Amino acid sequence: MIGLVRFEKSVADSILTSALDMYPRETILLLRGKAEKDQISMSEILIPPLATHGRGFSGFSNMMLPMDLSVMGVSHSHPSGVLQPSIQDLNHFYGRVMVITAYPFQSYNDIAVFNGKGDKIPHEVIPDQKREGDDLSY
Repeated sequence: MIGLVRFEKSVADSILTSALDMYPRETILLLRGKAEKDQISMSEILIPPLATHGRGFSGFSNMMLPMDLSVMGVSHSHPSGVLQPSIQDLNHFYGRVMVITAYPFQSYNDIAVFNGKGDKIPHEVIPDQKREGDDLSY
């Protein structure tokens, strides 16, 4: 059971920015990270190929995705402002967690994380972690 989801600041900021940029249509992103014990750390976002974005829906074909076990879940926006998953959201659950971002997309309080049953999972935003290869100075 997942007890906490951590977002690197750049990931949380990208989720909010993507939702605001697509408003009033929904946006959808894949979240890449690592699961350890009862925690997930999100470190990257991916834009799913051939994603569709509309008023009240967004989606992608998982047949277009390569096998990638580092994808921990999907983030999508709710331009309506409702920070809860719909039945359709739960029926199309992909990965280990679902992240919903609700209008007005202005703060980390507009982000919520859920498991496949629709139960809320605590989350926090942490500073970006430096990874090997980040320093490209010569």
